Amino acid sequence: MKAVLQTSRKPKPVESVDLKTFPRKLSESAAPVETTFILFFFGIEFGRILMDFSFGIESAVYVLTLLVLVFLPYFASDIERQSFWKWALGRVLIAIFAVSIGMMFRKSLGTVLPESFRFLPMTSLILVAMATCYIQFYSLLKLRLKR
Repeated sequence: MKAVLQTSRKPKPVESVDLKTFPRKLSESAAPVETTFILFFFGIEFGRILMDFSFGIESAVYVLTLLVLVFLPYFASDIERQSFWKWALGRVLIAIFAVSIGMMFRKSLGTVLPESFRFLPMTSLILVAMATCYIQFYSLLKLRLKR
């Protein structure tokens, strides 16, 4: 009986990747869907601080980071997809929507929402970034080279 139980368990197949196709396989698992969530929550945080916008180095860093989150994921992967302008228009619309939600969120602090909720967008951004980092590392670690 013990021998029957041991032979019935089959090991899980491990995905193997040839060295020639490694960049293509890696980019297929690293599609920029999760960067959309990061863009959304960063846009909310940007809209929240936009109401107290001072033109300093902090503002320049926020604007530069928002622009990088909008445009860089297209160039970071080599997946064949639609044209750049259609893709960028969608990302810009997501960013505008998130910034407007952030501005409404800032206006509602102290009136509709308690003042202690002002840290909620950055907390959500950090949690989503941690989950995205986990997804990226998992997709890298599950790949094995062929022998």
